Amino acid sequence: MKVRAVVHEAEEGGYWAEVPAIPGCATQGETVEELIANLREAIEGCLSVDVKQPKSTGKDRILEIAV
Repeated sequence: MKVRAVVHEAEEGGYWAEVPAIPGCATQGETVEELIANLREAIEGCLSVDVKQPKSTGKDRILEIAV
């Protein structure tokens, strides 16, 4: 699986990155090599979360909201 990450230079030094396809998935590293290792770990952790399906009452609606 290939996932794109957006890499930013941190003001205090080092780097931080976020994965737009996985909301909330972000990490940091002092070097690019450390950042990549941390990204792999963060992505694996974010994808391994067991999300339970909510119970539907039959009266539920789905809304998509841009913020």
